[in-house]
Amino acid sequence: MRGVEWLGVVRHGESTGNVAARDAETGGLERIDVAERDADVPLSETGREQAEAVGRWMAGLDPDQRPTAVVVSPYLRARQTAELALAGHDVPVRVDERLRDRELGVLDLLTARGVESLLPDEAVRRRRLGKFYYRPPGGESWVDVIARLRSLLRDVADDHPDGRVLLFAHDAIVSLVRYVVEGLEEEELMTWARGTVIANCSISSWVRGADGALVPERLNDVRHLERDPHAEPTAQEDVDDRPA
Repeated sequence: MRGVEWLGVVRHGESTGNVAARDAETGGLERIDVAERDADVPLSETGREQAEAVGRWMAGLDPDQRPTAVVVSPYLRARQTAELALAGHDVPVRVDERLRDRELGVLDLLTARGVESLLPDEAVRRRRLGKFYYRPPGGESWVDVIARLRSLLRDVADDHPDGRVLLFAHDAIVSLVRYVVEGLEEEELMTWARGTVIANCSISSWVRGADGALVPERLNDVRHLERDPHAEPTAQEDVDDRPA
């Protein structure tokens, strides 16, 4: 990807859905207890504190190092994160549905145990196809999400030449932006994803190199959250069946 000088992605802060998913997984439950539709899941109090920490990180940057444009997922938890992080910062913001979280279809609100027990045929199909290509009925594969991200990132490059663009989105989006920007192969992405939990309000970024291409600057960085005891990623099952 060429065009922008710098590209960053912030995963939203901890949401009430993240808390419910964690409780359901550790409790051995089949279903995650979330009343809202995925697009309407809000931040938890911890998530709000994490978002404010992103704002402090931005305030500590030199003026010429701060974002010049922001693009946000339409999902509430991402919009709330951006609002809190950008408070006091004069930067243009737009919402783009191409940054929405991966749609899980029939797997929505099921834990890993729930998928195995309630949808055993889908569990088998997912293992056979792998996370990259598996598309749950009514949902999206990672490849589907990549297709919309390629479109978004082309527009970002065209609309913000030499700009510094910050995205607020979701954990799968962070991983797949990396895949597109760095031109990774499937196995490279999956090896990284298997060993990495994208932390809430982590920052990943890429900066333009000497040849004009974007190169990694930081990945899943949580140093700005050091004062927050909830900042460190926690172990999760390697599944995409929780609010992200």
